[in-house]
Amino acid sequence: MITVKSSVFSSKILKELSYDFGDVYIFDGFVVSEINSGVTITWDDHAKQIVDDVTSFLNTDGSDLVYISNRINSYAVKPNDWLKFFTNSYSLKGYGVVANTKGSIMNTVIENLFFNKKIQRFNSLEAAVQWAKDRVLVDI
Repeated sequence: MITVKSSVFSSKILKELSYDFGDVYIFDGFVVSEINSGVTITWDDHAKQIVDDVTSFLNTDGSDLVYISNRINSYAVKPNDWLKFFTNSYSLKGYGVVANTKGSIMNTVIENLFFNKKIQRFNSLEAAVQWAKDRVLVDI
């Protein structure tokens, strides 16, 4: 799998957010995350910080954004923490996961139980970005 920084999309990054647990790249209309190996993403320790930083930078509640999780590393998500995302009045236009390992696919299936929309799965970053562009009608 390809990283955002080594992709053709790297020149279109509006802002890069670097955390000790991974990196988040903000584009026009969508966000791509790459979380470090071995991390378990929770609302309180990780996701709230990402959401606050992204929504502050873009001045949005996220309802006009697509979020892409580029799972280049093996990590976990506390799936029921999606409920905290929604109870804090945040929203997303779409959520996509780029993964090609069985573990990542199984995590996505479990996450989908707590996410209020269908999570789209992709085998490549390029396909996920095209899907995001189609959802937000952005030229990248």
